Amino acid sequence: MGKAKATSINNYDYPLLVAVLLLLGFSLLMVYSASSHIAAYRIGDSNYYLKRQATFCLFGLLVMLLARYVPVRIYGKLAYPILLLSLGLLMAVFIPGLGKKAGGAYRWLKVGPLTLQPAEFAKFALAVYMAYSMAKKGSQMASFWKGIFPHLVVAGVVMGLLVSQPDLGTAVIIGAWLFIMLFVGGCRFHYLLSLVLCAIPFVYLLVIHVGYRLKRWWAFLNPWKDPTGVGFQIIHSFFAFGSGGLLGVGIGASKQKLFYLPEPHTDFVFSIVGEELGFLGVCGVVAVFCFIIVRGVQISLSAKDLYSTYLGFGLTALLGLQVLINMAVVLGLLPTKGLTLPLLSYGGSSMVVTLLSVGVLLNIASQSK
Repeated sequence: MGKAKATSINNYDYPLLVAVLLLLGFSLLMVYSASSHIAAYRIGDSNYYLKRQATFCLFGLLVMLLARYVPVRIYGKLAYPILLLSLGLLMAVFIPGLGKKAGGAYRWLKVGPLTLQPAEFAKFALAVYMAYSMAKKGSQMASFWKGIFPHLVVAGVVMGLLVSQPDLGTAVIIGAWLFIMLFVGGCRFHYLLSLVLCAIPFVYLLVIHVGYRLKRWWAFLNPWKDPTGVGFQIIHSFFAFGSGGLLGVGIGASKQKLFYLPEPHTDFVFSIVGEELGFLGVCGVVAVFCFIIVRGVQISLSAKDLYSTYLGFGLTALLGLQVLINMAVVLGLLPTKGLTLPLLSYGGSSMVVTLLSVGVLLNIASQSK
């Protein structure tokens, strides 16, 4: 019994676990630094967002530990119920009394004192479904009708519900992730290229016919044209990175968090990192994220079966895409999309689902040793 317990402990992938814990600790530091003034002004408690983020982290860690010991085959057996549940949650945001409207979008569910974002759970559900389905189909993935079409329909329904909220940013992430997964699963490249070419007009129409999206696009191309309007946010993100220099202005000394950058503790927390810790701090955060993503891919490739490989890779790819897009947005390389930085930004749903994904990766790693 003692030997079995020791083996279970030694089966933890400590490099991945330590990297994630480092980011969680850093998240608490940066969320407090970025939010204390806003929290004091809005709520009268400068520790408000810090306390909530600490709660999210603790609950997420419990979920991660639970997922570490749940065999990944269980998710495969429940792939369709999990997918249907996530679709139900995405639709529930439109139900009066359940859905919470904020910023003109229905992206949240109000459940008692909790506010949930179903899009985060939908991404996890899609990863489980895709892994199960692709592993089951095997060589049939090369066929358009058997390999691409069923997955395209399921992902299309999810993306359609997201766009209707509206949440085009998450829909775009899922679209890019779907391309990667289908390619890894063995779909023929010319099929995938055709899908991308067909998707471009739809994305164009979704941008050109919605006023605020079009304004974001013009702000991306030239934010200085409207520095006090749509360009305000990204310009102050530039100011944050620029004033940070090599070593930063110091923890807590950011000026852009003083009601210049809207919600600096969520989507633009990376800008505050750049301002307070400078170029070296930014490089350190990027290095830790790169390590987590590379380690996730390594764990996936060493998995004992194809389903576990697809599941691990799918969850890692989702994490990597969101990190890449968030960082690109705050650096002005992509239009603003309202996406958080996983494991670092303030937010409960994102934190819990990301740590759930880490727990699944830890389980896959333990089974491959």
